[in-house]
Amino acid sequence: MTERLRKVLADIDAANADDPRRDVLDGVEMPFEQVYSRRLLARLEAMYPDAPEVLKAAAYGQHLRRFDVARASYPAGRKGYNAWRKACREHHAKVLGKIMARHGFPDEDVAVAQRLVRKQALKRDRLSQALENAVDVVFIEHYLQPFVDKYADYDEDKLVDILAKTLLKMSPKGHRAALALDLPEAHRALLEKALAREKDKIAQLASGAPDW
Repeated sequence: MTERLRKVLADIDAANADDPRRDVLDGVEMPFEQVYSRRLLARLEAMYPDAPEVLKAAAYGQHLRRFDVARASYPAGRKGYNAWRKACREHHAKVLGKIMARHGFPDEDVAVAQRLVRKQALKRDRLSQALENAVDVVFIEHYLQPFVDKYADYDEDKLVDILAKTLLKMSPKGHRAALALDLPEAHRALLEKALAREKDKIAQLASGAPDW
């Protein structure tokens, strides 16, 4: 890891230190988004050992100061949720761009990282696909159970449908990584049902997945 990337990651940690939510990583309580950053970067590096610095910076800054953009500021429902997510992505990209520029990343690298954080060019760009794979595997591994707990009123079909939509954003490499996880039996059953439900679409998308 170069010194400039090390400084970018440290600044992202510092920016996320104000997160009011907490989580635990390796027995240590930390700000929620600091934990998320570490999990996502670790997963990205495990799946893509040759990931370029710009991709690592985008992964670590994926939820950069998300707590600045309150979900309650947007209407309830899918439309409001999508508007909130878009605002979050713009905020992450703006803050990340400033941090990267401050530590010597050239404008073109900053622009690439911002595009990745904004989730532009999904299914068309290998860096975007790599990041999406890592994001989705981290969700399945670490955040599926909290999601299930939060939406306890969702039946199995609803959960399978949500996982199916997640799988359609992934490439075969992402699917393999998800299936290799040590998941609770209930989660693995949901994942396998989602894969079976969308097997034809997944096979069609796989042929053009810009992955490496």
